[in-house]
Amino acid sequence: MSSTEVTGRASVADEVSEYRMWIGGAWCEAHSGARFPSIDPFTGREWASVPDAGAADVDAAVKAAETAQFGVWGRTSGFERARLMHRLADLMERDAALLAETETRDNGKLLREMAGQVDLLPAYLEYYAGWADKLGGEVLPTDKPNFLVYTVEEPVGVVAAITAWNSPLLLLHFKLTPALAAGCTFVVKPAEQTSVSTLRFAALLAEAGFPDGVLNVVTGDGPVVGSALARHPGVDKVSFTGSTATGISVARDAAEHLAPVSLELGGKSANIIFGDADVDAAVNGVVAGVFAAAGQTCQAGARVAVQESLVDEVSAQLVERANAIRLGDPADPLTEMGPLAFPEQHQKVLDCIRTGVEDGGTVLAGGGVPDGDLADGLFIAPTLFSGLANGARLNQQEIFGPVASIIPFSTEEEAVQLANDVSYGLAAGIWTADVRRAHRVARQIRAGTVWINAYRVISPSVPFGGFKASGYGREGGRRGIDEFLETKSVWVELSGDTRDPFKLG
Repeated sequence: MSSTEVTGRASVADEVSEYRMWIGGAWCEAHSGARFPSIDPFTGREWASVPDAGAADVDAAVKAAETAQFGVWGRTSGFERARLMHRLADLMERDAALLAETETRDNGKLLREMAGQVDLLPAYLEYYAGWADKLGGEVLPTDKPNFLVYTVEEPVGVVAAITAWNSPLLLLHFKLTPALAAGCTFVVKPAEQTSVSTLRFAALLAEAGFPDGVLNVVTGDGPVVGSALARHPGVDKVSFTGSTATGISVARDAAEHLAPVSLELGGKSANIIFGDADVDAAVNGVVAGVFAAAGQTCQAGARVAVQESLVDEVSAQLVERANAIRLGDPADPLTEMGPLAFPEQHQKVLDCIRTGVEDGGTVLAGGGVPDGDLADGLFIAPTLFSGLANGARLNQQEIFGPVASIIPFSTEEEAVQLANDVSYGLAAGIWTADVRRAHRVARQIRAGTVWINAYRVISPSVPFGGFKASGYGREGGRRGIDEFLETKSVWVELSGDTRDPFKLG
C-alpha cells in the first residue's frame, strides 16, 4: 500500500496513490497485473488506483480465509476476539479523520457526513465485542431421561461480503463486526468505485493484531469479482448490500453451492406526514431522508406522503429548503450537498427525472443539473415533484439521487395503502402527534424499519433490513450476529445401556 497520507485536498490534487489488495496478511497485486482508477467525483480526476482482480485472486483470498478459519482464528476464544475488536476500535478512533476524508475522495459525499459515519464505527466494534465472549448454547430438556442434550453455537465459516459504494466502511462494519464476534473469517469485495477506504481499514486490522487471513480484501469489477466470490465453493455465507437486481444475481450464484445469503437491497420508502404533525420537524425529516446524502442511501424517504390539509404548507417549505441547499466541494464544511458518486449514476438520476416529467409530474424545485460553476460536474439540484400518482415510474423505482415526490392522501387507510403499494419494504417514516395512530400505522406498514417522528436513525443494537424486494436477513443487534452462527445439537447417552436395535423387547 502506498504510504501517502491524504491530509488535505489541495496538497494531493495531482498525486495518484497506488494501493494493493490485502490477502492472507500481505499486500499484493492482481495476478493479471491489471489496475483501474478511482475518480474523485468532485474534481473528476484520478486520485488513486487499485488492482483489478480476477477469479485467481478470489481463490487466493478464500483459501487464505479458510486457512485462518481452520487454523489460528478457529482456535481463538471469544475473549481474545473481543480484546482484538476493542483494540481495533481504538485504532479507528485514532485514524477517523483520514478514513473519512478517503471516503469523501472516493464517493463525493460530504466530509462531515462521512466523518459522522466513521465516528460511529467504533461503537459497532465495541457492541459486537461485547457479544464475542458471551456466545454459547443451552441444555435442552427431552423425553429421553438417559440423555444429556445441549446445543453449541459455531461460526458459519468463511464469509463473502460485497458492499456498496455509498457508505463503504459503514456497510462493511454492519457485516464484519458480527462476523468477527461469531468467529468467522472474511473476504470482502468493496464497490469498484470506492475501494480505497476498505484497503486502508485492512491495514488497521493488521495493526490491531488480527491473524493473517481473518480479513481479505479483493478489488475489481463487480460482475466479475463479485460473482466469482459468491460462486466459490469455499465460501460458507454470502452477505450483500446493493441493488435488488444485483442481489438476485448474487443469490443465484451462491445457490450453486447452497451457501446461505443475506441481502440488504434497495428501497422506495414513504415518509408519511399526517395533518397533526409538527411540520417543521417533518420537513427536517424529509430533507434528512433524501437530500442530506444527495439521495444516495437505501433508506431514502423519496415518497413524501402528505395528508391533504398540509400539502400546501409542506410543499412550500420543502421547495424553500430544496432551493436553499448549498451545493459544492464535499470537503468544504459549508457545503450541504455534494456530487453524485460517478457518471453512470448521475445519468441514471437525470433519466429518472425525465420520466417524471414525461409522466406528467410538475417540477417544484430543481429538475436537473445546476447552473453556474457546477454545471459540468456530477451535481444534480435537489429536485421535488408533485402531481404524480403513487404508481408512476418515478414513485416506484429506486432512484438513489436527490429526488423526492409529494403524494397527497386523505385518510389513514389510504396512507397505509400508499406506503405498502411498492415492491420494496425497507423503511418508512410516520409524522404525527397521535401516539395511538403512530403505533397503529407502524404495525400495518410492510417495512423492516419504521421511524416515528424521526428518520434515518441507526444503532449497533437495533436490527436493520428489509421486506419484499428490499431483501432478507438482518444487520445489527443480536439478530445480526445470528446471521453468522450455526447451531449444533449434541446428544450424550448417560446410562451406558444402549440397546441393540435388532433385538426386540
